[in-house]
Formats: sequence, structure tokens, C-alpha cells
Amino acid sequence: MDLSVREVELNDAEAIVSILNPIIEAGVYTVFDTPFTVEAEREYILHFPARGVFHVAICGYEQKIVGFQSMEPFATYTHAFDHVGVLGTYVALSHRRQKVATSLFNATFEVARHRGYEKLFTFIRADNMAALATYLNQGFYIIGTAKRQAKINRTYIDEIIIERFL
Repeated sequence: MDLSVREVELNDAEAIVSILNPIIEAGVYTVFDTPFTVEAEREYILHFPARGVFHVAICGYEQKIVGFQSMEPFATYTHAFDHVGVLGTYVALSHRRQKVATSLFNATFEVARHRGYEKLFTFIRADNMAALATYLNQGFYIIGTAKRQAKINRTYIDEIIIERFL
């Protein structure tokens, strides 16, 4: 697949929501449990941290956004964590296993290094083995499990904590 990756733009909000909401509605890939509005996504993009990294992947032949990845500072209440970013990766259900995430990771790792990040950190639903495999293939490793970390529809979900040094 012919992919390009670029920084997010405000007018990408609708495409991002069209990727994210079906993932949320599937109920098995993320701990997000409430669909997003285009307006809320525009606000998120508009107020995204200056040191953050927010990329979209565009399928060349379709000329549409098929995935996105955002990385924000781990914490802003102290400079002790300035070298740590928190990462989220989302690929359209119709474009999974087509190297979209790999393209996003490559772009994000490069920009993150230039912005002073040394380590990336995230949580993966323990029942989302495909996402875990994707992150492990990108050099992340498991550092623990947060038991009963999320509760969706009265069901507890563990999350696997992973990290990667840049």
C-alpha cells in the first residue's frame, strides 16, 4: 500500500473520528467507551501540546486518512518526565495489517527524538493481542499489567503496560 505520513491538521478531525468511533463501537480494541464528535476532536487538535507529536497516515491511492498516532508528554506538572511520551495508535478497521501502524511509528519515533523524548510509554488492553504484537514488533516491551484497570459495561479489563526507549 502506498502510504504517506504527515502532521495532523485541524480539518482532519472528521476523518479521525470516522476511524476512531468504529473502533470504540467494536468494544474490543480500546478502553474508550464513548464516541467522539468532530467538534471535540477539533478542540483536541487545536489544543494539542506543542511538544506532542500527532501524525496521520494517508493511503495514496484512496487519498484518505487510514490511521493516526498521537504522542503527548507523560506529565506537565514537573520537568522530571520531560523525556517521556504517552502514545496512542489507531488504524481504520478496514486497513489493519497493511503496515499503516509501522509507517506511523517510524515518523513518530523520528520526530519524538528531535523533540527531546527518550522513552515512549502506553497501555494496551490485555485482550487486544494484535495491538500488543504490533507494539512489540516496534521494540516495545512489557513492564507489567495493571489489573482491573478499566471497567466497561460492568466488566473489568486489564491493561498491559509497555515502554520503548528511543
